[in-house]
Amino acid sequence: MGNQYHQSKNLQHFNSYVGLKFQLYNSLFTALPFHRIEKTGIQLALLLNECEEGYAKGQGPVQIIEGYFSRFFSEKDEQHKADLLFLFVQYVERQVVLFDALEDAAFKHVNDLEGMGSLKSLEMEVKMENAEKKLARKLEDFSIRLVLTAHPTQFYPGSVLGIINDLSKALAEDNTALVNQYLQQLGKTPFYKKQKPTPYDEAMSLLWYLENVFYAAAGNIIASLQTYFPKAISPANPVVTVGFWPGGDRDGNPNVSTDITLKVANALRSTIIKCYYNDVRNIKRRLTFKGVDTILLDLEQKLYDHIYVLHQNAGLTIQEIYEPLVQVREIIVRDHNEMFIGLVDNLLCKLQVFGLYFASLDIRQESTVHGQVLQAIAAADQSVLGDYANLDEAGKIEALISAKPFNKEGEFEDAIVADTNASVKAVKKIQQYNGEFGCHRYIISQCNSALNVLEVYGLFLLNGWKKEELTVDIVPLFETVDDLVNAKAIMQSLYENKTYRQHLYQRSNKQTIMVGFSDGTKDGGYLMANWSIYKAKEELTRISKEYDVDVIFFDGRGGPPARGGGKTHQFYASMGENISNKEIQLTIQGQTISSSFGTVDTARYNMEQLLHAGITNGLFEQNELTLEPAADELLQKLSATSYESYKKLKNHPSFLPYLADVSPLNFYGETNIGSRPTRRSSSALSLKSLRAIPFVGAWSQLKQNVTGYYGLGTALKAAEAEGNLPALTELYHSSLFFRTLIDNCEMAMKKCFFPLTAHLADHPQYGELWKQVYEEFKLTQQYLFKITGHKLMENYPVETASIEMRERIVLPLTTIQQYAIHRIREIESNGSENGLKEKYERLVVRCSFGIINAGRNSA
Repeated sequence: MGNQYHQSKNLQHFNSYVGLKFQLYNSLFTALPFHRIEKTGIQLALLLNECEEGYAKGQGPVQIIEGYFSRFFSEKDEQHKADLLFLFVQYVERQVVLFDALEDAAFKHVNDLEGMGSLKSLEMEVKMENAEKKLARKLEDFSIRLVLTAHPTQFYPGSVLGIINDLSKALAEDNTALVNQYLQQLGKTPFYKKQKPTPYDEAMSLLWYLENVFYAAAGNIIASLQTYFPKAISPANPVVTVGFWPGGDRDGNPNVSTDITLKVANALRSTIIKCYYNDVRNIKRRLTFKGVDTILLDLEQKLYDHIYVLHQNAGLTIQEIYEPLVQVREIIVRDHNEMFIGLVDNLLCKLQVFGLYFASLDIRQESTVHGQVLQAIAAADQSVLGDYANLDEAGKIEALISAKPFNKEGEFEDAIVADTNASVKAVKKIQQYNGEFGCHRYIISQCNSALNVLEVYGLFLLNGWKKEELTVDIVPLFETVDDLVNAKAIMQSLYENKTYRQHLYQRSNKQTIMVGFSDGTKDGGYLMANWSIYKAKEELTRISKEYDVDVIFFDGRGGPPARGGGKTHQFYASMGENISNKEIQLTIQGQTISSSFGTVDTARYNMEQLLHAGITNGLFEQNELTLEPAADELLQKLSATSYESYKKLKNHPSFLPYLADVSPLNFYGETNIGSRPTRRSSSALSLKSLRAIPFVGAWSQLKQNVTGYYGLGTALKAAEAEGNLPALTELYHSSLFFRTLIDNCEMAMKKCFFPLTAHLADHPQYGELWKQVYEEFKLTQQYLFKITGHKLMENYPVETASIEMRERIVLPLTTIQQYAIHRIREIESNGSENGLKEKYERLVVRCSFGIINAGRNSA
């Protein structure tokens, strides 16, 4: 009853603070500085009505758009019609921005910041259970790490993100005049980037979030933890840390170089020092007391000189900032009644979290590159690796773990070989200035053997690192279903290697393992990907315990449920005792950053939810979280059946042609939102080369979201035939893990809209495939109702209202996009272009902006 009351209250707040205000402020759009804008709002409203009525009648996008023009326009010229469609796109893009800003402004009204999952609720739970000592033990080594990536899942340029931030503040204050000004600014601000951003541009964009959001939110969280649990926080463990990929992530991105890596590391260091400088200045305005003022003045001058006078890599240490502040704290405790002590404590917390590096820069590269580099080194200097290319795996491993430094780096003409070696050397340089945590992880994507890990170990030795001084964690990334199955054997082989085992001992006996959801769902479908990761974590936890290694899991999660997103904190809360819970580490990217961590309020709320999930999982008796053998067997069978169903779909001869012809897949590269290519190679389109983001995004824009549910309906139907549906129904109510899987699946399905593509049912090439997808959707919907007893997302009324409003806003865009794709195919088939093909291609790309941005609540 209490939960229903809160949901009803939150829905009322959402309708008042978001729904109603959207209608009110939407009227301001008629003043946007566009050509013929005074009529565009009215015309767009008519188009929306035509879309809703047309799809209800069974019409397709082409019929709807052509019918709209014939009913409301005498204009016959197709160029002018396309121009009007562009005006609609511009209008809707900015409506989405308004909606985003309204949700940001309403966040604290719609969400209980001190309710379930907050640190405040944790305080109450710990006191009720008398668990202060257990909490202190937990916090000795538990932490969360949020790793910011530049993966292109959002289409807002930095200038628009800034406007959203300012607009949300004006909306929160109901400052209509200022809102109007920002909307005017938005009207003149381009959404389309003519050039792709560089990796450094991406880093600077994310640095804004570090400086303006994470710096304050993380500091506040640690300060609150120290207030709630003064005896539980260990100074040696910061509890919250931030990671960073732009400038270090080389996987499939030829635009990342060592020069950029070093430039990004310098920018991270200089920015955090500026943050400390600004805080010291603010503290100095309050702490004007005798004995304190001179210490702060000296510290302020030292930071100022480091930023503006001395070279940015001049020898500043974290102790030079920390020790004066500790001295100030002691004086105000002793002599000044602890006045403004909270300001000092907050800054000390930030020093603990961010050091001199702000965010830990990860290096990532794809496994096959390392083999290529090692063969080049062996060819250049046979004395270091011998006849490496002709050695078997055991021979290569032996050569690598006993490798000595080589000195012929100038002989490498291949840019990848030269840069890979340079990047290994750069890690040491970054650690020298930013501290060890400034750059201490090397991630191997598409890792499928123990050799892949030891190749990286050998590269560090070859590039001058000494075994006993190797302050780097080597992190294998397992993504595909097969890789996840093989992960246990790979890690066992590594644990049994004496040299690698000694390296782990030097690294506090910890092994970080990354698992990737995105490529997992592309490879195995929604259920199999999630279950494979769950089982891999169980096996890796068990084998690591056997070898006395503390395993830490790092999850590569995207925004939507189909890429591991959705209700992330519930996943971490649902891990049972068979899965290591030392730390929570995950990537956050694209719309997840702006929607879940875009303001101090949202960032703090979501960080607290993750902290609460990780801390309580294992702190209190929660044996019911661990799946019983019968449930384990049931889910294994369900996943296997789902996997077979998904494999049949992706092996359909029309599967990739369908995506290429009907969806905006081939236009992703034209959006200029990310520095890396949409494929891992320039070869012909294939599932292996295609990145998960455009793959999942293409299904999303088609409003079919295949990777969020496909195969589940077939699996549930098979379970019913075997008499297992009652057990699954019971499991849904008793297992948070299974319930979260279903909840996220419902979110993906809630965003589906099959009338958009229903015209393909009779298509000579794609009709069969479309019907196959639609039948699976209906089957899944039918069986989800059987095991949950409710309609899609009925338990989440606020999120449902948000999705429904967003989907209605972009319905004209999805319709225009499908119409434009149809016209492109027509022009290609009849050859009569008249200069329109390029215009329609740009129209497809621009529609993608609004459609993807409107889906931010998939995070």
